[in-house]
Amino acid sequence: MEIILKENIEKLGAKDEIVSVKPGYARNFLIPRGYATAATESAKKILSENLKQRSHKETKILAHAQEIAAKLGALELKIGTKASETGKIFGSVNTIQISESLNAAGFTIDRKSISISDEHIKTLGAYEAKIKLHKEVTAVVKFEVVAE
Repeated sequence: MEIILKENIEKLGAKDEIVSVKPGYARNFLIPRGYATAATESAKKILSENLKQRSHKETKILAHAQEIAAKLGALELKIGTKASETGKIFGSVNTIQISESLNAAGFTIDRKSISISDEHIKTLGAYEAKIKLHKEVTAVVKFEVVAE
């Protein structure tokens, strides 16, 4: 069954994309929750017209995302946390702390768009996080976890 996505859904597709899914998944989950609509001929025509009108704006948004990615690539964050003398952190560093330190640096980034390669950061040191700014643009931010 073909559907038109209304939102970005991880591992399925981006907003306004036409994807094929199993009929039960579409009827029982995606459509009732408002994540998608059925891809009828009239819905496809409306979608194509909307995409034509939006294409100019998308190029500006993509350029802006690439500009932010370049700035984030040059940025090095320091995240302070309480740690023992051996370098173990009390607790762990997660995307919330990274998002807060990016906000302090002047970038408004949602924590849901940040992914850390190491799931749980429990020691001091240097790490990298990937930030998905656009469906085509991903920035890599280097950050260091230091003891307070």
